Parts: sequence; C-alpha cells; structure tokens
Amino acid sequence: MPSLAKQLRYRIEWLAITFMAWLIPLLPHRVMLAMANGLGKLAYLLDRRGRETALENVRCVSTEGTLPCTDPEQLVKKSYQYFARSMCELFWATRLNEENYSEIIQLDIEDREAYNQAVKEGAIWVTPHYGNFEWISLMMGYRNHPFTLVAQDFKNQLLTEVFSRQRQLSGHKVISSRRAMVRLLKVLRSGKHAAFLTDLNVQPDNAATPIRCFSFLTCVTGLHAFLHQRTGAKVIPGIALPCSDGTYLMKMFPPVDISPDCSTAEITQKCWDVFEPHIRDFPEPWLWMYKHWRYLPEKKAANYPNYSRRSEKFDLLLKQPKKKDNPNQ
Repeated sequence: MPSLAKQLRYRIEWLAITFMAWLIPLLPHRVMLAMANGLGKLAYLLDRRGRETALENVRCVSTEGTLPCTDPEQLVKKSYQYFARSMCELFWATRLNEENYSEIIQLDIEDREAYNQAVKEGAIWVTPHYGNFEWISLMMGYRNHPFTLVAQDFKNQLLTEVFSRQRQLSGHKVISSRRAMVRLLKVLRSGKHAAFLTDLNVQPDNAATPIRCFSFLTCVTGLHAFLHQRTGAKVIPGIALPCSDGTYLMKMFPPVDISPDCSTAEITQKCWDVFEPHIRDFPEPWLWMYKHWRYLPEKKAANYPNYSRRSEKFDLLLKQPKKKDNPNQ
C-alpha cells in the first residue's frame, strides 16, 4: 500500500493528466503541436537526469560513427519535443476516426500482398519508441484491424487507466506486460493480431534476448520472436516518421525474413536491424533519454555509456547458446 504522501502525489498526477486529456482535444492540431514543442523544451530544461542520459547516449553512438554529424544538445532537445508531441497527440486522438485519420496519417505499405495476407491471417506487429508510436497503432484500429496491445503499467495505476483508455480509442485491447505471453498465444492462434514496442531494455533473465543496437550489446524482449516460433504468425515491423508539416508517414515493412532454424536472438536482431537504419538517418524522434544500454559486457569493444554497469546475469545471458525456442519466456 503506497504511503499517504505517495497517494497524494499519484492523485495530483492523475488530475494533471486528466486535465490535459480534456484540454488538448479542444485545440486545433497546429496549436496543439506548438504547445507540445513548448512542453518538450520545458522538459528538456527541467529533466536534468534524462537530459544527461540522452546526451551520453548520443555521445557514445556518435563516437562509434553510426550517427550523422549533428549538435548533440539540439538532437536531444528535438527528441524531447517529439516525445511530448506523441503524448499530446495521444490525447488529441479523440478527434480522429476512421474517416479523417488519413488527413494527418499517410500509410506506405512496401509489400501490399504480404500485408493483406497478414491482416487476414493475424500477425505480430512491432515498432520502436520512435516518432508517434501511439498513432501507428491507432491507425490500424481505424483501418478495422484491432490489436491486442502490450503496455507496461505505470507505477501510478490511475495513469495506467487513463493511457489505456486512450490507446483503445480505435478498437484495440490493452493488456499488461506482466504474463502477456499466454494471452498473446491465444490471440494469435485465433487468427487475430498482437502488437507491442520492442526496443526497451529489460532485465537479463529468461525473458530477455541479447541484441546489438548501434554497436552496443543490450538485452530486450524476445517475445515477438518466441510468439512467431510458437504460432508461425508473421512479424511485421512498422515505423512512424514525422513530417515537417505536422503529419506522419507510417511505413509498413515486409514481414521479417525468418528461416525455420532461426533462434530467438537471431529473429529479435533481424527486427531491430529493420529499424536502426531509419533511426540512424533521422535520429531525433527516437527516445534518447532512456537508458538503452544499462549492462556493461565483460568484454566490451565499444565505448559504453557511463551509466552502464557490470552484470553477471548479463554475462551469462551472452554466453548462453542460441536457442530456437525458449518455453520459459
């Protein structure tokens, strides 16, 4: 049971977010964008810890030569603005519907035949924390393809309820990331759709899969790989590219090419390898203020961020033989 002080703080947070959820849909889209840019600038100035993490991430990735020459502070400020924009637009989405979403969201399908087959048979849809990752999901609901979405719960459960309600506007169903695997297996085996974000660092345990991300080793969820191995459902990557006029280009890539002998780690790496070139070419919309590389490998061949720490569990995870299937995930 949270302390009285924490309960009060949670209630204040809920009131603030509830007010924003009421206010933002009243604004024209361009006014909302201007407000989001202002909120992003303010967050950049006030969030010292997140800002330092983001600058450290950019420094390390730039050192490895995988980012175009850029001003790190300007990149990080833009990252805050894009994240603020995606949050504001999640609340503004009450003004979207199946008839008008295409005025702001354009869909680019690279393999229409595979896309149509995936829509018909059910598929695993994945995206990173990039651009408006909330709207790329909502758009599919407005196209009459409802998903079961996996989302992490907030520590403040009141906020979880608010954000889940917004994410379900177009007909999706949001479930907690805790014990999601069994529910998603049932969803996919019934010919329906599962969707989730794949680029957040997770603890190095049986549910984690090591990949190389911008030259650095990290561990992320391998749930999408495991679900494919158990169901045969196609894994469809997508990404939301912000445009300069305030609209979005939602790119749907061909299904990930997965051979029968691919391991969980290999499938997970293949998925990330679809996203990384787009993030490298246009890095600002990615969530740079997140600690993507928490664990420092025993043998490091790159300049890891200063927040990275040694972990025996991470070392053991890296030493494990690649497996095609892991029933413990």
